[in-house]
Amino acid sequence: MREIYIEDTRTGRTQPLKPRDAGRIGIYACGPTVYSRIHIGNARPFVLFILLKRFLEHEGYAVTLVINITDVNDKIYDAAHRSNPAHPRPSAELAAEMTALYKRDTDALGLGRPDHEPLASQTMNPIVEYIQTLIDRGHAYSVDGDVYFRVRSDSDYGSLSHRSLEHMDQGEDDEPHLPESRPPGSDTPAGSDTPAARKEDPLDFALWKARKEGEDTHWPAPWGEGRPGWHIECSAMAEQVLGVGFDIHGGGSDLVFPHHENEAAQTRAARGEELARIWMHNGMIQATGEKMAKSVGNIAPLHEVTERYGAEAVVMYLISGHYRQPLAFSPETMEQAQANVKRIREAARKLEPGETGDEHLRTFRDGFFAALANDFNTSAALAQLNEWLRGAGRLPGVGDGDLREMLGVLGLESLLEPSAQAPSEVVRLAEERMTVRSLRDYDAADRLRDEIAALGWEVRDVQGGFELMPL
Repeated sequence: MREIYIEDTRTGRTQPLKPRDAGRIGIYACGPTVYSRIHIGNARPFVLFILLKRFLEHEGYAVTLVINITDVNDKIYDAAHRSNPAHPRPSAELAAEMTALYKRDTDALGLGRPDHEPLASQTMNPIVEYIQTLIDRGHAYSVDGDVYFRVRSDSDYGSLSHRSLEHMDQGEDDEPHLPESRPPGSDTPAGSDTPAARKEDPLDFALWKARKEGEDTHWPAPWGEGRPGWHIECSAMAEQVLGVGFDIHGGGSDLVFPHHENEAAQTRAARGEELARIWMHNGMIQATGEKMAKSVGNIAPLHEVTERYGAEAVVMYLISGHYRQPLAFSPETMEQAQANVKRIREAARKLEPGETGDEHLRTFRDGFFAALANDFNTSAALAQLNEWLRGAGRLPGVGDGDLREMLGVLGLESLLEPSAQAPSEVVRLAEERMTVRSLRDYDAADRLRDEIAALGWEVRDVQGGFELMPL
């Protein structure tokens, strides 16, 4: 097998991928917290690790990809409460709806699904057992129904994020997120019910949160009813499927601290070994120069972007830069992705089916896979694919075999198909054009034809309706 290198966040080095189990690779990537529909930034790790799985399978590995769904979280309670403070929506109902929409929105990309998508709500017994192990080993303690991890009990804490203890803030010491949120029947005095007041050390973080007023989901545990903290959920879900010491743990770079740092600490404390061999983090999507986030209000919902520009353009955009680097999002970058998709589709139409059979073109195909083997550099791989297309355009009777192989790894094999399904926005414009034509408003019809063309599609009038063809 080809040697494959990936940059490890913990060591800061690009290192060879050495599977724990020969010929097999386990990947766990942190998925969304389902309190609203996902945006284009949430789609980046989904696409990255789905395509990494494709590449590793191309190289001969058996790959198990796990992307979890966090369906128990403060943000879900908050969103449910904001929907109607007097009569909040059941948080589990909101989480179930958003989970279904997350799957629908990512299905629309046409890349398939991970092998496992565990839910935090369905992993409670392993989570409780994990926390009890940490308590038994002296790495955690219970206070008034809450359980906290003793950060200073892990001598390697900070080794992933490369932060010193004095520069760490777990971000959980604010006032409670819901009104009247002390545990029912608690004797804790008013004013001392914040996490900071209960912790032995401000660095410690929550493993279990006691049931509070306004939270409508809770589970039994030896230290009292409640629900898990965010970090322990992922440690338990990852271990349930992949065991300890699996090959790659991934997610956005915004998760390095505290989330992934805390995951790693929990596993070292409970199991005596590292959770993962390599920590692989993607850069953020940026709009107007800052990270795209719901809290900032600069999000572009994935389903809207897909409907407007098409699934292939979304995938092309997300692989246009190196995964570790930030990626700018704007109408211009999406239009460029559409243009790249159109160029590949048009070039593919001129090829013959079958093996390529040209040694010079083979060098670009080999360069494509070499780029992916070097820290999964999709932008460098696309450059090699473009060189292949330029070379093929100068030769007669070139087979599409190499191109089919490359596009299959990138999730863009649909570009070789004779037709593609138009985005709903394009269909809407075509239907509107058909209506104005029936009213003999040909100027409006021409303007709509131009709008459709600007989105990468040609509308053709046929008996009884229209036909849409990608340009």
